[in-house]
Amino acid sequence: MADPATYRPAPGEIPTSPGVYRFRDDHGRVIYVGKAKNLRARLSNYFQDVANLHHRTQTMVTTAASVEWTVVGTEVEALALEYSWIKEFDPRFNVKYRDDKSYPYLAVTMGEEFPRAQVMRGAKRPGTRYFGPYGHAWAIRETLDLLLRVFPVRTCSAGVFKRAHQTGRPCLLGYIDKCSAPCVGRITPEDHRALAEDFCDFMAGDTQRFVRRLERKMNEAAAAMEYEAAARLRDDIVALQRATEKNAVVLGDGTDADVFALVGDELEAAVQVFHVRGGRIRGQRGWIVEKVEDVTDAELVEHLLQQVYGAAEEAAAADPGTGQGRAGARDVVPREVLVPVLPPDTEQVTTWLSGLRGARVDVRVPQRGDKKELAATVRANAEHALALHRTRRAGDLTTRSQALREIQEALDLDTAPLRIECYDVSHNQGTYQVASMVVFEDGLARKSEYRHFTVRGPDGDGAADDTAAMYEVITRRFKRYLSDRSRSGEVELDLEADDVAAGSDASGRRAERAAEAAGYVPRSGEVDADAPVDRRARFAYPPNLVVVDGGPPQVAAAARALADLGIDDVALCGLAKRLEEVWVPGDDYPVILQRSSEGLYLLQRVRDEAHRFAIAQHRRQRSKGMTASALDDVPGLGPARRTALLKHFGSLKRLRAASVEEIASVRGMGERTARAVVAALGGAAEPSPGAAPTGPAPTEGATRPEGVPEVARDTPVGDGATARA
Repeated sequence: MADPATYRPAPGEIPTSPGVYRFRDDHGRVIYVGKAKNLRARLSNYFQDVANLHHRTQTMVTTAASVEWTVVGTEVEALALEYSWIKEFDPRFNVKYRDDKSYPYLAVTMGEEFPRAQVMRGAKRPGTRYFGPYGHAWAIRETLDLLLRVFPVRTCSAGVFKRAHQTGRPCLLGYIDKCSAPCVGRITPEDHRALAEDFCDFMAGDTQRFVRRLERKMNEAAAAMEYEAAARLRDDIVALQRATEKNAVVLGDGTDADVFALVGDELEAAVQVFHVRGGRIRGQRGWIVEKVEDVTDAELVEHLLQQVYGAAEEAAAADPGTGQGRAGARDVVPREVLVPVLPPDTEQVTTWLSGLRGARVDVRVPQRGDKKELAATVRANAEHALALHRTRRAGDLTTRSQALREIQEALDLDTAPLRIECYDVSHNQGTYQVASMVVFEDGLARKSEYRHFTVRGPDGDGAADDTAAMYEVITRRFKRYLSDRSRSGEVELDLEADDVAAGSDASGRRAERAAEAAGYVPRSGEVDADAPVDRRARFAYPPNLVVVDGGPPQVAAAARALADLGIDDVALCGLAKRLEEVWVPGDDYPVILQRSSEGLYLLQRVRDEAHRFAIAQHRRQRSKGMTASALDDVPGLGPARRTALLKHFGSLKRLRAASVEEIASVRGMGERTARAVVAALGGAAEPSPGAAPTGPAPTEGATRPEGVPEVARDTPVGDGATARA
């Protein structure tokens, strides 16, 4: 790696003018392109103490071997030049856009003598006007079939056109008047081009002009009693209206706008844009963006606008006379550009776009009304696209295998980590402390293996901090693993109540209750409620790799827990948030995986899933705590009887005023439980004088009558299954 000081320009060499700069590696390849209002101020940031730079920027400046710059007159010129250089050099440290080339467009080849309308995919070609993209090719063909009644432009390939010209016979569309048949000379090249231009104008949103023209011709034909011609014109109007109605009105003011949305994380983002013309959605497009460089959402929006509209500028310069020039750029750049967040240099971006359009362009964030609603719809599409991308990526066996292999190599493991467990701690300023354990096997989530822990701490009031919580959770999980690994299952490990293996059905129920009372929730919301009672296999499988959500402190706590239990055959690492650095025990520096690495992507998915699961349980615990009732701690009073009491008396206030007899008269209640309720609510109600007892008090050793549910007993739940400290 190069030392940035070896190629740092002298302080006076860098101008203070706006411009574009590029870093090159020792092979002369451009690895990063950027722009600046003040080149000296911007470039000086790269040559400060390397340790203070973002880790991606650190990698870039240590990979580079030289830097050069070009001074331009204005910031708008810098914006345009930056786009050109990024497209020309494809620098490895700039944001990467993976454009979905599968989107089909309706294209009109205005560069040909006889322009052709067709469905086209892939990279855009000079001299061709594009409309869309559309979600499906059949939608284009359906629209095109309607419009050919009014605009019978050529749609055939070059081979079909040549054969028809040689034989003097048009194709079927020529016979049914859905093609003007330029192949056999029925229309001149000039008239056919005018027809193609009208077709493009209609597709660009200028629809009412053609409807009004057809209505005028229809009325003239009817006045001249040419009823067949009038009927045909009527059908043409209906066809145009049907083609127009295929796109519902989303902006009532008929605005031309492009609406952008982006959703993502530190590694990648999904970008969606809806192209609205005349108030109707005319096309949709999406990208998956790899965040190779450190960018904010605002900077990403600026890059995105360069990506989308930079091609329009090139087309305007390359094809000034084909209809894809300034007029084409005006079609591409709408009057309004609605973005989720304003770019850093909004004024310069607006000036650049206005120059492309040849008229004013507004770049803004929608605040209210139908435009804000449409922006929310676009964002929902971006969220769906990102989820779909992740699902496809995670479901690819080759990709998963590559991810596991990369993790194995990066962490120097003996084997690929086929089973990965990740732990995260969640709390609210030390309250409602919970932890999650998620499991990935062969790169896929095993939700049946997910577990929740309630963090208790040494005094039962929670852990002192995240590291203590992590130590406790790792200790509890691997104590259970050691117990399950033992052939007899009776290894003395000072197990906690939630770590006691179930025996008989009765002891299993007591263990479950004791575990819940001690703070462990063995069945998460994502575990089958009908899972076997026997919990011996619950932690029987050791992970190949333990991942903790956090940096060196959390990793050190987990390593200490494993060492205290004598476990040395389980690998451990931590994934720190934001910087996405992988930390291993005892190392002073993190392991850096490439941003595009499948291994890093898998680790991030595992970490994010653990975080999501911990947050979900924390919210449930907090919600339960906020709605806690004075009845919750009454021995022997379960949820069913609590509900029955509140339903019978209507409110806690009335229940508090009730006597023991009144409470005992509620279905399923006994006198002992009624007295416990009165005591818990702080009442001193006594039985009315002369009142008969509700029933005989249970005696020691009494058996429960057949058919009476166990929850109706007046003995405290969980007796005999107490937690050790």
